[in-house]
Parts: sequence; C-alpha cells; structure tokens
Amino acid sequence: MSLKYAAIRASFELLWLTGMPHLFRLLSRSRGVIFTLHRVLPEEPADFSPNAILQIQPDFLEYCLERLVELGIDIVSLDEALGRLAAPKRGRPFVVLTFDDAYRDNLRYALPILQAHQAPFTLYVPTAFIDGVGQLWWQAIEDIIARQDAVAFTEADETEYVETRTLAQKREAFDRLYWRMRQLPEPDRLALLAEFTAAYGYDLDRQCRDLIMTWQELRLFAGDPLCTIGAHTVHHYELAKLPIEQARNEMARSVDVIEAQFGIRPTHFSYPLGGPLSCGTREFALAKELGFRTAVTTRPGGLYPHHLQKPTELPRVSLNGYFQQRRYVDVFASGGLFTQLGKLTG
Repeated sequence: MSLKYAAIRASFELLWLTGMPHLFRLLSRSRGVIFTLHRVLPEEPADFSPNAILQIQPDFLEYCLERLVELGIDIVSLDEALGRLAAPKRGRPFVVLTFDDAYRDNLRYALPILQAHQAPFTLYVPTAFIDGVGQLWWQAIEDIIARQDAVAFTEADETEYVETRTLAQKREAFDRLYWRMRQLPEPDRLALLAEFTAAYGYDLDRQCRDLIMTWQELRLFAGDPLCTIGAHTVHHYELAKLPIEQARNEMARSVDVIEAQFGIRPTHFSYPLGGPLSCGTREFALAKELGFRTAVTTRPGGLYPHHLQKPTELPRVSLNGYFQQRRYVDVFASGGLFTQLGKLTG
C-alpha cells in the first residue's frame, strides 16, 4: 500500500475513534451519498495488485448493506435520491449504489447479495466492453508487470529496461506507466498500450471477454427490477482528452446502443475515471445537452439539495478495496464528512 493510502487509513481510524462520522450524520445538511463500486471478488488480492482499490469482497458488501440499515440509512435508486433532494425537509439519510464497467463478477457475486437485501442499484455500461472489444488497460499493465522480472519502456524512440523483480519495483513501474498513459492524449495512449501489450503477448480482447459480461449476461443482470442501467460511453475514454464532437459521440452512441439492445433509453451517466483530469465543465454541459437526468463523477462528497441545480456533476464516494474494515463503513456513509475532506484535498 502506498504512503497516500496509508495516510488515508490512518485518517479513517482517527475519524472512527473520535465518532466524527456519527456527528457529521447528525449535524451535516448532506442528505445522502452515492457509492462507487467496480468489482466484487471473494479472493484476497495478491501482494502486487494496484487495482485492488477497485474490488471488494462479497462479505464486505453484505456487511455494508446490513450496517446501513443499522444506521437508519435507506438504500435507494438514483431517481428516488433526486426526489429526496427535492423534498422541502431533510428526511431519512440515504445511499445510492452504483457499479461501473459491467464486470462479470458483479453478476456472480454482487447480484445475489443485492437481491437478498432488496437493494436497488445502477450499473453503468461501456458498450464496447460488452461487445468484447474494450480495453481495460489499467488491468492489462498490472497483469503484465505482475508476471515479468523486467519490462521495456519506450519513449521518444528510446527504450529503457526496468527491473520488476521486487514488489517495490513492480509498484514503481506500474505507477510510472499508469500515469504516463493518463497524461497522454487518447490516440497516443492507445498506441502505447498496443505496443506494450503486443510486446508481451497480451490479448486485450480476450481479457475483455474474460472480465466483462456478454450482452446475454447483461440482459439477465439488467432484467432484475432492482437494476437501473446507465450509460458509461462506448470505449471508456477520458472524455476531457477528446475533441468535443468525439466526446459527444462517445456519450450519445452508448445510449443508442443500450436502447437498441434493451428498448430503454438510459437517463443516467457515469464519466469514465471521473476525476478532474477526465471530465469538467465541458463534459458536464454535454451531459446536460444530451438529456441525462444525472451524471456522476468520482469526486468525493455528499449529496445536498443544491445538487439539483447541477445534476450532471454529482459526487460519489468510492468503496475502496484498500479499506475493507467493518468500522470504516460508518465513515463511508457520512456524506458531509467526505464533502469536507474533498474541500481540504481539492
């Protein structure tokens, strides 16, 4: 775990020990929280698993749902959340569950738990992933570095060989490549990814088919009345890096594809990656222009009535896989607390 996440864990411990989550739930004007989830897997992550932040275990998900009930917090759909924000008085606090990317493990491990607790949820779908041609590049570079004792990085026609024998070396190599890809324009990132995966015989299409639901599986998942299907672009590109017409097309086409497959037109949207590097004022305006009722970021914070004025830039709180301690659920459920933390770190 990095120093950053160690510091966050220490903060969570202090907040829990001082009872701050309870105080914030009592005193804050935050009415609810949208949780971000990705993967739900029973296995403990390997020692080198930088993407473990994206996965929680089924037992932890089940405990979260049980603990929310104990805290008097309702689990509601996005549409009901908007209605509660519009109410003149604050009612019972609420949580909205959202899953990004349509991982197959959501169907196997998450859905039975959600059904058992009658917990509504939203699934945001990047349509190229369901077609089996998406590129889960963050997982690809983890997989390659995990199995290599050294990797070659090419930049400006210069090739550098980087040792990845130790855990520390693997983490350093992953961070270096990850942030290089995040900073590149999307065409350049795609070219670098193709070069890197080809060099190590890594099949991106097969990876996508292994990890992501098919359309048939997604129909089974989406057929549950607890599920709301949302859009998540076609290719999961960072929209802020794209020309405006391409960004608009990524958003609009994903809606058209889902409507063609399911006969319903999604009114809720999730920005891929969702942070300040990935979406901003332009993308928020595009979501409004395209008629989305809500669009969610990954900027942390609670939900307040004023979010009704800007429903295409909603905050979310990530159920982060590094923090699967039961006592931390009280911290996660405190929207006002995350709003304040966001102001301090933003």
